[in-house]
Amino acid sequence: MTFWIIAAFLTALCAAVLALGLMRRRGGDATGARDMQVYRDQLREVDRDLERGVITPAEAERVRLEVSRRLLAAKHKAEDLPSAAGAGPSPVLAGLVAVLIFAGAFVLYRQLGAPGYPDMPIADRLAVAERLHQNRMSQAEAEARAPKREQPPGVTQRHLELMDKLRAAMVKRPDDLEGQRLLADNEARLGNFAAARKAQQRVIEIKGDQANAADFVNLADLMALAADGYISPEAEAALQRALAVDPRNGGARYYMGLMYAQIGRPDLAFEMWRKLLDESLPQAPWVPPIRDQIELVARDAGITYRLPPEPAPNAGGDAPVAGLPGPSAADVAAAQQMSAQDRNAMIRSMVDRLSTRLASDGGTAKEWARLIGALGVLGETDRAAKACADAQQVFAGTPADLDVVRAAAENAGVAR
Repeated sequence: MTFWIIAAFLTALCAAVLALGLMRRRGGDATGARDMQVYRDQLREVDRDLERGVITPAEAERVRLEVSRRLLAAKHKAEDLPSAAGAGPSPVLAGLVAVLIFAGAFVLYRQLGAPGYPDMPIADRLAVAERLHQNRMSQAEAEARAPKREQPPGVTQRHLELMDKLRAAMVKRPDDLEGQRLLADNEARLGNFAAARKAQQRVIEIKGDQANAADFVNLADLMALAADGYISPEAEAALQRALAVDPRNGGARYYMGLMYAQIGRPDLAFEMWRKLLDESLPQAPWVPPIRDQIELVARDAGITYRLPPEPAPNAGGDAPVAGLPGPSAADVAAAQQMSAQDRNAMIRSMVDRLSTRLASDGGTAKEWARLIGALGVLGETDRAAKACADAQQVFAGTPADLDVVRAAAENAGVAR
């Protein structure tokens, strides 16, 4: 309430100053009239002095000319000012100005300020951010609140049946590393991010000390997807482990910046994202979301920042955080506990989906390379050769991308 009283008093003071200026301007014509009357009295006084012989006719003429000049100047000045009749109802105008000042100040504050929000010195803001950091929802709570995702289009009944068999096999063989990887990858492709997160946690448990930064970033990525973009304490712990192994890991740095933004530390988020953006290649998967958000984060941090122009795409960027779509060579050789028929059917389904997407929507050189490699492992050399030819047409203008495609074709035995 104190704020509103002070604000109202200051606004009223400004309105009063402006109104006083308007009222003074209204009286400007009266001042001019007084000046002209003084000069007329002086002319009459000159005539009287001349009659009494106090001044000579020459002196009287000289004084009369000077006073007449001043009288004429005062008359012109008075005519330039608005007259009392033409100035309009100044009290009404002053009241209107006061109303506009009050209304404008209120609208501006509603737009830029925070009505009812207490003053927040920097120390208090940091304390609030720390409380948010310490009292965040757990991963389980966030997953429970996340909206239910629909099954992506293009998934066949046969693929769902194979997924059921893979899940059952992983229950029986929980220590099968490649099987758990395959399960995490396919659950994510089906939009079952919570299930994918659990499978990825099992991958890390199996690998133990051999788990690398990418393993932990994949886990944090799946946690964020399962929690509708929220970075939980468990996801933060995974990111901290990733950064402990690789302090320059781009995916971990992006998600840590996102976590800082969520807890009210846009200053830390901006600093982390700005450095990451400066160091990253254009096709790095975290570059687009950073470019979409960094100016807002900078504004919240009180920093003036202009996003640099988007550079031309360049080859050699990092792979997406959660892995490229489509099967890898490891996927092709995974799930040995499944029957050969079921395993091949699942892999072929994944390959077909990737092939269809690349043909319709396009993709990166690494995605094309992955398709070529998977077809080569399946023994479908004709399809692999055709995919290689298509990819070379797509990336004809980017030599570095062509090198990626040709290397995959050579490994698949279909180099041309």
